[in-house]
Amino acid sequence: MPGDDGNVAIAAHRDSFFRSLEHIAVGDPIELDTPTSRRLYRVSDLSVVEPTDTYVLADDGSNVLTLITCYPFRFIGSAPQRFIVRALAVELPETQIQRIH
Repeated sequence: MPGDDGNVAIAAHRDSFFRSLEHIAVGDPIELDTPTSRRLYRVSDLSVVEPTDTYVLADDGSNVLTLITCYPFRFIGSAPQRFIVRALAVELPETQIQRIH
């Protein structure tokens, strides 16, 4: 689940919520807000895969955020591939972790 440890995977449409991923770069920060907390991630890898490449969802024990959307971004119709953003959790001291109540 978003905000939990492990591989948190979120998929969204390239024409709406994930339109801005077209301009993301390795090293960019991502803040993930949930009803109970805020976590910070840093983009570590960008890739394009086939829709059947589900290995991107595997949990290898690291705290990682995986964002998935269709690719290419400006393709008309059903896009043939998937754009993958992998971001590693930035470990913050407990005093800097923002809890939302």
